[in-house]
Amino acid sequence: MDPLSSSRRDCPMLIRSAKSLLFLSILMLLRGVVGAGNSANSSRPSIVNIGALFTYDSVIGRSAQPAVMAAVDDVNSDPNLLPGTKLNLIVHDTNCSGFLGTVEALQLIENDVVAAVGPQSSGIAHVISHVVNELRVPLLSFGATDPTLSSLQYPYFIRTTQSDYFQMYAIADIVEYFGWREVVAIFVDDDFGRSGISVLGDALTKSRAKIAYKAAFPPGATKTAIKDLLVEVNLMESRVYVVHVNPDSGLDIFSAAKYLGMTSAGYVWITTDWLSSVLDSTEQVDPSKMNLLQGVIALRHHTPDSDLKKSFLSRWNSLKYRGSPKPNSYALYAYDSVLLVARALDAFFNEGGNISFSNDPKLHDDNSTGLQLSSLHIFDGGQQFLQMILRTNFTGLSGQIQFDPDKNLIHPAFDVLNIGGTSFRRIGYWSNYSGLSVVSPEILYQKPPNTSTSNQHLYGVIWPGETTARPRGWVFPNNGKPLRIAVPNRVFYKEFVAKDKNPPGVKGYCIDVFESALNLLPYPVPHTYILYGNGIHNPDFSDLVYQVAQNNFDAAVGDITIVTNRTKIVDFTQPYMESGLVVVAPVKMQKSNPWAFLKPFTVPMWCVTGAFFLFVGAVVWILEHRINHEFRGPPRKQLITIFWFSFSTMFFSHRENTQSTLGRLVLIIWLFVVLIINSSYTASLTSILTVQQLTSGIQGIDSLIAGNQKIGVQEGSFAWNYLTDELNIAESRLVKLQSQEDYAIALQKGTKGGGVAAIVDELPYIELFLASTNCEFRTVGQEFTRSGWGFAFQRDSPLAVDLSTAILQLSENGDLQKIHDKWLSNSECTPAISDDQSRLSLDSFWGLFLICGIASFLALAVFFCRVFKQYQRFSPESNQEVEVEDIQPASSRQTTRSKSIKHLFDFVDKKEAEIKQMLKRKNSSDGPEPQTSQVSDGHFPSLSS
Repeated sequence: MDPLSSSRRDCPMLIRSAKSLLFLSILMLLRGVVGAGNSANSSRPSIVNIGALFTYDSVIGRSAQPAVMAAVDDVNSDPNLLPGTKLNLIVHDTNCSGFLGTVEALQLIENDVVAAVGPQSSGIAHVISHVVNELRVPLLSFGATDPTLSSLQYPYFIRTTQSDYFQMYAIADIVEYFGWREVVAIFVDDDFGRSGISVLGDALTKSRAKIAYKAAFPPGATKTAIKDLLVEVNLMESRVYVVHVNPDSGLDIFSAAKYLGMTSAGYVWITTDWLSSVLDSTEQVDPSKMNLLQGVIALRHHTPDSDLKKSFLSRWNSLKYRGSPKPNSYALYAYDSVLLVARALDAFFNEGGNISFSNDPKLHDDNSTGLQLSSLHIFDGGQQFLQMILRTNFTGLSGQIQFDPDKNLIHPAFDVLNIGGTSFRRIGYWSNYSGLSVVSPEILYQKPPNTSTSNQHLYGVIWPGETTARPRGWVFPNNGKPLRIAVPNRVFYKEFVAKDKNPPGVKGYCIDVFESALNLLPYPVPHTYILYGNGIHNPDFSDLVYQVAQNNFDAAVGDITIVTNRTKIVDFTQPYMESGLVVVAPVKMQKSNPWAFLKPFTVPMWCVTGAFFLFVGAVVWILEHRINHEFRGPPRKQLITIFWFSFSTMFFSHRENTQSTLGRLVLIIWLFVVLIINSSYTASLTSILTVQQLTSGIQGIDSLIAGNQKIGVQEGSFAWNYLTDELNIAESRLVKLQSQEDYAIALQKGTKGGGVAAIVDELPYIELFLASTNCEFRTVGQEFTRSGWGFAFQRDSPLAVDLSTAILQLSENGDLQKIHDKWLSNSECTPAISDDQSRLSLDSFWGLFLICGIASFLALAVFFCRVFKQYQRFSPESNQEVEVEDIQPASSRQTTRSKSIKHLFDFVDKKEAEIKQMLKRKNSSDGPEPQTSQVSDGHFPSLSS
């Protein structure tokens, strides 16, 4: 047999065998997978241990314990959740002690729990988090609100309630909403209190507010210690108190505050969620406790009013754990924490997770210590179970349970409560989505986020003292320390502020304004004045303001200009005097001029005015010549009449009477123009002859910048920095001057004599200087800066706001002007007027001339149209003229045209009465006009007739 053919016959058999083996392999693999799945399902334990940590005898613990037990019962009775597996709850009491709580937590973990619900204390959570990190046991806390627990340092810590981070930002928004700038933080000095207040300080800084004082007391402080602390707090100027303490000791603070009278009108109390937890857990309202809390604003975790929540609350009293208090928000979060563990376990088992523990090689028994560390085991599936918890998403009693990337519950929100009477009412909500609002967060989540200031709203608040008026939030501190007020010790210009031998040691315009403003405040302000400067040289005002910013003084009162650099380090009041930089220069008296009467008008104005006098005279003569005998006669007489009539209208002394309607119209308009011109000329000439005319080489700040002359500046004034920094004038050109006498001497000497060309200073000083020199010098140019004087206070000082209001009241009732008149001179110097500014140009009158010119031309047009129409009626027929032209030669035609033009002028020159009589005779006869009306030479009367 051929071996090759034999091998070909065997190939199909081999292929069939290979296919059979492959099919059997796949079948066995599928069976293995199914078996593995069945084994996975069969690996679900019948009992899983979970732990719970809280203090039994506490506000949160008494409410959370029945909620946790009810949640375990609900899970174990639900066939759809953890089928075949029951939760075994192991509870340990932390006894409100960090040490005992840590020991109890270690004992709990020895029971191989897969998760621990709790603790409620942030301090214990910090310690236990290190243990669960090592043993990989998730720690779900419904009460530890310390924001620092969310750090990457504690991966196995999961907060199932809202962090104090959001709560503190809610308080900061409330403080900003009511316009307060400072608060006093009262808190328990542990991890919980310190971390929360730290976040509050950051949140307040963003709205330009701050914590003025941190009043901390140790955990478990006695009532006497709390009372002593509040006595110290009451000495502060801020009256806005933020209380961040444990629920079990919080009411002791209000008891001490009531005893010290700190719950009356003017005080503001804001608490974190601990107070609402106490009130929600109270079965019956205690009137004595509620009397301590009147007007308090409190926050409470916002939990939506769902059917699930209502059903749970309705069966609370029917639970088998009778005698438990009413549930607060922490009870709802504790219930949801157990459900979160159950749902995550169910997902853990569905993905093949297995409950197993192993020994930690780092933990071994040490006979020297006696600690049983080997009893602590590592949860092998802890990392996988942790991820299941973080991915779980369901709706619980407290709302949606879902975590963001920072392991915080999504949609943090709080109710804002106001306590009054025997209960409290909700005045709004806060959420990090839209800030303060009177609309529930669930509705706002369906709209775009809006945290703008204009969108923040709360209902009205009843404050302590049963008042609805918003408290000011601060008072002057009652600690016996008067306000330290710095006053510049001026060398000159002492009218504004100066040293005084009599109390209070200073006097002047600025001091009177400050004292008058203080008298308008509704509270006393003890203060003392401290002179700043050596009395030999004027102090630097910028240094004075800097001393206020450095807390060396509480305020500065004087002629302090409000400029940008100073507003960056201190707060100024409303300006009580307007100010600005001006230029003062020496001036010379202008010599008298015999041709001064020509100065009121410019040359074009004189030319146009003279031309219009002649033009109007000619127009009136044309309009009146045919009907008015006063405008007729020999040519020489008529020319004189035109000139006389024209210029006599200047004084309204023309003797000729106008008879034509058109002439009277033109004359009326012209007389109105003459009246305006005469009045303007008289006023301008009076100003030129009576007002002192001055000339100066300096025209203003622009000419100073362009030149290289010396410039005088008051010592200590901000003008030096302004000229060098803003206007880039070299410091070598600036000269510091001390007194008003130095001003006058420097200006009189001038640059060539070792003085200055001009002085740059603030307007109030310059007004006093000019008055003292009998207006020998003058300001030139315009005021080139705008500023004002104000009182300087430290940043965020509420006294600056109240004094600003008082200064406005002084201005409105006239007291500010009275103080000004008392100290400052009212004499004023008339500014110099240049020749160019005093002369009247054609630009001011061209409208009048245009009206008069148009009226004259219209009158002439009407007149000549009427004359031409008369001439057509009076002249021979046109066809006869044409025939004559056709017959006559060219030379004769020219003669005929010249005679016609002459006839026209003669016709125009003829009297109106004669023309009408001639036209009447012509109309009465059929033939041509008789020749008897013409003179012997066949021409009309000449102009001489």
